[in-house]
Amino acid sequence: MVNRISVVIPTFNAGKYIDKLLASIKSQTIPCEVVVIDSSSADNTVAISESFGAKTISINKEDFNHGRARNMAASHTKGDIIVFLTQDVLLFDAFSIERLTAPIEKNVAASYGRQIPEDIAKPTEKFARCFNYPETPVVRGIEDTAKSGIKTFFFSNAFSAVRRHEFEMAGRFPEDLIMFEDMIFAAKLMLKGYRIAYIPDAKAIHSHDYSWGEQFERYFRAGVSFKKNSWFLEFARSDSEGIRFLTKEVKYLLQSNACRWAIYAMIEAAFKYSGYKLGLNYDKIPYLRKKHRNE
Repeated sequence: MVNRISVVIPTFNAGKYIDKLLASIKSQTIPCEVVVIDSSSADNTVAISESFGAKTISINKEDFNHGRARNMAASHTKGDIIVFLTQDVLLFDAFSIERLTAPIEKNVAASYGRQIPEDIAKPTEKFARCFNYPETPVVRGIEDTAKSGIKTFFFSNAFSAVRRHEFEMAGRFPEDLIMFEDMIFAAKLMLKGYRIAYIPDAKAIHSHDYSWGEQFERYFRAGVSFKKNSWFLEFARSDSEGIRFLTKEVKYLLQSNACRWAIYAMIEAAFKYSGYKLGLNYDKIPYLRKKHRNE
């Protein structure tokens, strides 16, 4: 019997997350096949996953790649809709997957849900989640690039779903990138004429606590990934999206009487911007060009 929905979760030392995540999957209104692809965890991630009935695949930590790991796990699934989650996500309620996958039953090839920050998330992270995951649903296609630019392709495989047929048709996630394989995949999907839905009623709890240095590294990786897909950058509208984000963020923080966090946000933006620009120009620096040649 073929499962209608398959869930893919890449893991590494996920012991403090995985039991809660798997329990939230088990409580869904729709039964799901679960495949965990683990990068040689040193804790009890695999044992916990198997105790919940998940199929587990182990790979060497050195062989991990965001796109490759997800593609490998997807090849071991049976469902015709594949849900992608990260290990630190927690499904908000029993309807999360049902609501996430509902549009795929109709007229879209993929969907992603709303990510709600944890209560302990810092103010800048709470704003980022509200900015990127608003309350209004939307369905986007390639025709929206004239209005939304590169934002058209926003898509997060931390909490998303793709119909298997279109996943294969678009070539799966790219395996030669160090980051943002999900957005590149979304762009390729839309360039083939498919549409992607954002479903705010499908919710998951997910946020980060990145330091300035981690943000620099993250945006550097984004720059490298986008540089290797120069066609993708043709849809970018200079730095207007980043400026719009920072302007709204500072306004939000000041209105929330979080003045010191407004200063923090501006410094953080400088780290993001410098990391991104360095990533876009990595090929002009011999050491970086050699380091990221095969990534």
